[in-house]
Amino acid sequence: MRRFRHSDPGFEAAFNAFVDERRETPEEVEAIVREVIAAVRAEGLAALLRFAAEFDRVELTEATLRVSAEEIEAGAAECPAEVRAAIDFAAARIRAYHERQRPADMRFTDQAGVELGWRWTALEAVGIYVPGGRAAYPSTVLMNAVPAAVAGVERIAMVTPPGRLQPAVLAAAKAAGVTEIWRVGGAQAVAALAYGAGPIRPVDKIVGPGNAFVTAAKRRVYGAVGIDALAGPSEIVVVADAANPPDWIAADLLSQAEHDPAAQSILITDDEAFAAKVVAAVEAQLETLATGADAAASWRDHGAVVIAPLDAAPGLVDRIAPEHVEFAVDEPDALAERVRHAGAIFLGRHAPEAIGDYVAGSNHVLPTSRAARFSSGLSLYDFIKRTSIVKCDAAAFAALGPATVALADAEGLPAHARSAAIRLSQ
Repeated sequence: MRRFRHSDPGFEAAFNAFVDERRETPEEVEAIVREVIAAVRAEGLAALLRFAAEFDRVELTEATLRVSAEEIEAGAAECPAEVRAAIDFAAARIRAYHERQRPADMRFTDQAGVELGWRWTALEAVGIYVPGGRAAYPSTVLMNAVPAAVAGVERIAMVTPPGRLQPAVLAAAKAAGVTEIWRVGGAQAVAALAYGAGPIRPVDKIVGPGNAFVTAAKRRVYGAVGIDALAGPSEIVVVADAANPPDWIAADLLSQAEHDPAAQSILITDDEAFAAKVVAAVEAQLETLATGADAAASWRDHGAVVIAPLDAAPGLVDRIAPEHVEFAVDEPDALAERVRHAGAIFLGRHAPEAIGDYVAGSNHVLPTSRAARFSSGLSLYDFIKRTSIVKCDAAAFAALGPATVALADAEGLPAHARSAAIRLSQ
C-alpha cells in the first residue's frame, strides 16, 4: 500500500507514476487465443468438445453442451428462498432503471422541406459470458441480461465454463430472460458466439467479463461481432472525511480488493489520523476475510492512501478515472459535480459501492483501467442501434441537390454527383 501527501514536493510525479502503473496480469495469451479461435472457426463443435476436455477436464457431447430447460428449472429450485427473493428484487430494480433509459424515435421536417429522423431497434441476438471457477456470479447474469431483455433482444445466449452450474446463477438466468445456456468457457466460447459452432448460432454482440483469455478473444473477434468493453481489474476510490466510522471505509476498500490481486483500492482523505485508523481497520478485517489472500495482495501491491484537501479530491479522481468512486462526506454532490471521469459515483455515507453491484438498479458493468475517460458503463444503449431516416419530395430534393453535386465533384466522385444531377435535370 502506497502513501501520498498532496503537500509533498514530489507528489505530482509520484502520483502520476502510480496512476500510470499497469495492473493487468502479465500473461502471454494472444498466441493461444489465436489458435483457439482459428480451430473453432474451422472445426466448430469438434473444437469445442476437444477444448472442454483439454482446458476444463470435462467430457461433453453435443447433447450435454446445452443446459436443458429441465436443468434450469431444477437448479433454480435449489436456490435458497432468500437468495431467489434477492435476485427477483435486484432484477426488478435493474429492469426499472434501464427502462427509463429508452430513447424516443423522432421524425421532423426541416426548413428545406426534408423529412429527417431516426428510429431505434433492438439487436437480434446477444451472447453473455458469465465467469465460473472463482465464484458464482448471479449479479453478472442480471446486469448483462436484464438490459438486453428490456431492449427487446429476442435471443440471449449465455455461455459459462462447464462444471456444476450454481443454483443462484440458474435462478438469475431464469429471472433475467436468458433464452439459452451453453456449457462452454474461455476463448472458445467467445469464438462460438462470434462465428457459430455446432448448435451454437452466432450472435450480434458479446458482453460480460472474463479472464485474460476471454478479454483477448473479445478483442480479436471485434468487427465480426460487437463487444461491450475490454475489462480490466476492479477499482474503487473512496473520498472520506473523519466523520465516517473507519471500519465502514475499510470494508468499502476491501469490497473491490477481494475481487482480484490486481484490483485497486484508494482512499483520499484530509485527515492523517483517520487514514491511520482506516488502514488499521483494513488489516484487522483482512485477518477474518474469506477472500483475504486476494484482498491482501491487492491492498499490498496496488492500494493507496492519499492525504489531500477534500477540495482537491475531484481533480485527483479525474486523473485516476476509476471504475467506482464514493464520496462519503457531508455534502457529496458538491464534490461529485466536479468529477468528469468515473464509471459510477456513490453519494453519501450510506451509499457503499456494494449496493451498486447488486440492487441499486444501475449497472455494475463499468469501464476500468482509466477507460472512464472515454466510455460509459453497460446500459440499454448497448443493446439497441439507431437508424437514420431521410425522406425528400421533389421540392425538398431541389433544395439539397445542387450542394450535393458540388461536394461530390469536389471529392472526385462523379457517380455520386450524377446520382443527384440526373434528378435535377428532369
